Amino acid sequence: MPDTPLLLASASPRRLELLARIGVVPDRVAPADVDETPLKAELPRLLARRLAEMKARAVEAPGAMILAADTVVGVGRRILGKPADAEEARRFLTLLSGRRHQVHTGVALRLPDGALRQRLVSTTLAFQRLTDQQINAYVETSEWQGKAGGYAIQGRAEMFVRFLSGSHSNVVGLPLFETAQLLRGCGWLRP
Repeated sequence: MPDTPLLLASASPRRLELLARIGVVPDRVAPADVDETPLKAELPRLLARRLAEMKARAVEAPGAMILAADTVVGVGRRILGKPADAEEARRFLTLLSGRRHQVHTGVALRLPDGALRQRLVSTTLAFQRLTDQQINAYVETSEWQGKAGGYAIQGRAEMFVRFLSGSHSNVVGLPLFETAQLLRGCGWLRP
């Protein structure tokens, strides 16, 4: 399958950058348009898995492999999506201050025959206790825009992380080890 076209069903520039780190350049980028609203009482990790699968199935590309992912930040059962505005970003950071939280990424690879292979990766993080001044200064950077949980670990928010257990690339938006394993498993990525 190494000659099979690979399509990335994501508009995330971070996912493209992460894939490039492992030598993967999709033949095409075609963001999937799906309803990302959580189901009633849906857990954060299950939402990440479901959305990745929906995105992989939503894109039409006969003869191609479709790679899709979705990242969800959870504090317990609570889902922190992408903040709608600066005030919501402040609320998210206040909630994350001094606590552990999880970042879950579902990765789905749809093969040309329609078969779907998936992985779900979870990383646990803890932020230091943040002062109002730190929160306001971070929100002013606008890094939070378009980021699940209201922060970007690959940016200034990394200085808030006092503990991380699991995949760092998962927190950025795509767990590279598991993604490479999926691509190797179907013979697309070698060695």
